[in-house]
Amino acid sequence: MASSIDFEKVHDLVIVGGGPAGLSAAIYASRAMLDTITVEQTAIGGQVILTTDIDNYPGVPNTTGFELIDAMQRQATDLGAQFVTDTVQAIERDQETGVFGVKLSKETLKARAVILATGATPRHAGFDGEEGFYGHGVSYCATCDGMFYRGKEVFVVGGGNSALDEALFLTRFASKVTLVVRKDHVRAHRATLEQAEANEKINFRYLTSIIKLEGGALPSKVTFRNNETGEETVEELPEGSFGVFVFVGHIPASTLLEGMATITDAGTVITDAHMATDTPGLFCAGDVRETPLRQIVTAAADGAIAATSAAAYLGQPVQG
Repeated sequence: MASSIDFEKVHDLVIVGGGPAGLSAAIYASRAMLDTITVEQTAIGGQVILTTDIDNYPGVPNTTGFELIDAMQRQATDLGAQFVTDTVQAIERDQETGVFGVKLSKETLKARAVILATGATPRHAGFDGEEGFYGHGVSYCATCDGMFYRGKEVFVVGGGNSALDEALFLTRFASKVTLVVRKDHVRAHRATLEQAEANEKINFRYLTSIIKLEGGALPSKVTFRNNETGEETVEELPEGSFGVFVFVGHIPASTLLEGMATITDAGTVITDAHMATDTPGLFCAGDVRETPLRQIVTAAADGAIAATSAAAYLGQPVQG
């Protein structure tokens, strides 16, 4: 796709990241008549295309990640957005002209504005079988997948606020929620901990880690390790009767903006309500920025705001 791109031209906008935030930004930017190029290093859609069941995107029930992303990309392409498959090595801004240079593996795209929509990947717990059962017994999003565990048992790996919040959410569906905490305490707000402790569906397994998940198409066996004694125990359950939710943090893909934006200790980018960063013309959208909720719909909303803000920055009229 890169063969038709003019690398000598200063484009209006380059969007880095082709997930829901980047595609939404491409749609809104193209409707605002901006010369827009979206760069994605792997497959358009990112992690979302690996999601087999999506039931919480408004107006599009019972869809898959691939189908939703395909529709978004076709819409953006029909509106004139262009796409490049490449890896962004660096983003720089000329202080005199205000023009950004988005360095790819061999070429550099030039643009008057940039939207970073590179997302964030859930941090993995690291147990055997975690990768193999992803999407089929292992999840990183209770809001996305909780309903698929109605009446089943779930194990929640983590000991922070997000783990407890997600465990409480999962009690709406699961028959039993076990928090697997590697230390002898949780690192959560007192009110959240008290709420979890008072919930009859939730129990805690402190000083414990999951080290292996086994089974067929779906998991049926969990191996736990006592982190104090080193003792391992194996629990077997009917295949498909339980799931493991991992909440040990996210890894935002924000390193490209070091020195150009305020980045938290957790790696998320701070923006204002217009998705603007500290650098004029540089915007951020989706999971890479500091946000209270990481969902497809919120990423898409961020992308719409970022593109509208970029259009305003560039002095272009915005079409509704």
